[in-house]
Amino acid sequence: MRHDSMRARNLAVVLGEIRAAGPLTRAALAELTGLTKTTVSKLVSDLLDAGVVVENGAVRDGERGRPGVAVSLSGHRVATLGLEVNVDYLAACVVDLTRAVRVRRTRPADNRGSRPEAILADLRELAVQAVAEAERAGLRITGAALAVPGPVQDGLLRNAPHLGWRDLGVAGQLGLHDLACEVDNEANLAALGELWFGSGETDFLYVSGEIGIGAGLVVDGSLFRGTYGLAGELGHVVVVPDGPACRCGGRGCLEVYAGQDALLGAVVPMRGRVAALPGAAAALPAAAASIEGLVSLLEAGDRSALAAAGQAGEALGLALTSAVHLLDPGTIVLGGAFARLFPWLERPVSDVLSARLRQMRRTAPRLAVSAIGADAAILGAAGLAMQRVIADPAGALAL
Repeated sequence: MRHDSMRARNLAVVLGEIRAAGPLTRAALAELTGLTKTTVSKLVSDLLDAGVVVENGAVRDGERGRPGVAVSLSGHRVATLGLEVNVDYLAACVVDLTRAVRVRRTRPADNRGSRPEAILADLRELAVQAVAEAERAGLRITGAALAVPGPVQDGLLRNAPHLGWRDLGVAGQLGLHDLACEVDNEANLAALGELWFGSGETDFLYVSGEIGIGAGLVVDGSLFRGTYGLAGELGHVVVVPDGPACRCGGRGCLEVYAGQDALLGAVVPMRGRVAALPGAAAALPAAAASIEGLVSLLEAGDRSALAAAGQAGEALGLALTSAVHLLDPGTIVLGGAFARLFPWLERPVSDVLSARLRQMRRTAPRLAVSAIGADAAILGAAGLAMQRVIADPAGALAL
């Protein structure tokens, strides 16, 4: 192995141990990695110079000898950018290496049937603003990732039916030329966001409830993508074979019964009814707040809102029954808008799962609410870019 290749590998090994188990002394790092103390000391010095780690506080590794100095990840100089295009909003966030969110920007928008170049120009503007704010705080952005509402294969957004986009090289059109930008499905990134920023569980099925519905399966701390990277299209599992047409070309898909359009369409006209509730605002803000209007109705005991949530929960339970038979998850995490609606969805989903699984399983999977809600996909995007830094600090930071 060439010297520079070995050094790059060893930098990644040391930084990975600090990320996984830090803070650690240099002596502890040498013991964990099997590298010599001299080698570890040089590698830590390089990481310190790059601003990736920081030394602070004395730590005694054993009962004898002088205490060492703890090495931990630094949040002061290196950060990554997470971006998201969804049907009703655009978002950008900057996360430092300690997983702290340093910048968060969201722009409500109606992106249905939109021209990709216009929407991506707006997202680029949002990204430039977020990066500039981060740089004013002394942060260096080392990479980016973008969450999109559709399956991604070989870097192409294959189909986002609500946007009307097909076979699109989104990263190239976004045009962040100074930053390498990876693109992935929003449900996949939301599952990774839950893994890295949320509950910390390493085995679960994440369900993203937006206008579209997707899922991400995390097994032993890794995302399952399927043969072609297209796994997780839970929204297009058929729950009523002869049901209404879906944008995917099928009929009776889960999305038709439990997507945001279905939920909100069942309680129209919602604006006037929410405004009439005691203490409610006179008018609801843009589309991103529509779920909050539905929540207001649910909290007030509105019958049509409760019926809509019940129907959506039953449909979701049916789709998840098939997923459980096929995948056998121990935990199902409801995220996105489903996290906000969890108090009204939990009972019908759980009832359907229990009734349909009792003959095959002793207990149904545990149903949980996402710990990070609507931020899961954008945090997962920033986290994916961060993983690239941890896995290859020499390449990402030109060390």
